[in-house]
Amino acid sequence: MTSSTQRLSGDTPEPPAGLTRLNTSAEGDALAALHEVCASSAWGSKLLAQRPYATVEALLLAGDAATAELTAEDLAEAMAGHPPIGRPKPGDPTSSREQSGMAGASEELKAEMLELNLAYQEKFGHVFLICATGRTGEQMRDAVRTRIGNSPEEEREIVRTELGKINRIRLTRLAEEESAA
Repeated sequence: MTSSTQRLSGDTPEPPAGLTRLNTSAEGDALAALHEVCASSAWGSKLLAQRPYATVEALLLAGDAATAELTAEDLAEAMAGHPPIGRPKPGDPTSSREQSGMAGASEELKAEMLELNLAYQEKFGHVFLICATGRTGEQMRDAVRTRIGNSPEEEREIVRTELGKINRIRLTRLAEEESAA
């Protein structure tokens, strides 16, 4: 069956509404949406330049490639868009949703995370970045305890991996959302 026959017979699924919106939005609107996914301007520019995306998977692969190419400065810019674990941005449903594992944490755990966040930031010069989705407060605390012993080079690559996970979750949500947020 040819691709034109597939289109005529309806065998080729329509792309999700969010992906269509990203593909067809004005450059500034698309860049703003991508900035909500990742605060690195280099990352957003790379994804913008490759539009249109045929599938969500193509978008995710482009996001992975752009994340892999981020310089240390680009990573710093991306991390600046993330609040510390345990302190989501007020009024930001994305950071609240992603950090929901800390929502029910005890005051003792929240205080410990604040201390660990500050020690981590003192050592590495940026927030502790972890893909918090699906993790408990204790798991995030254990991760920062472990990672604070890393060298800056080791930690930069872990941050890149964690950022990639976060970007994939956010890109998927952007591509699959039914209406503009």
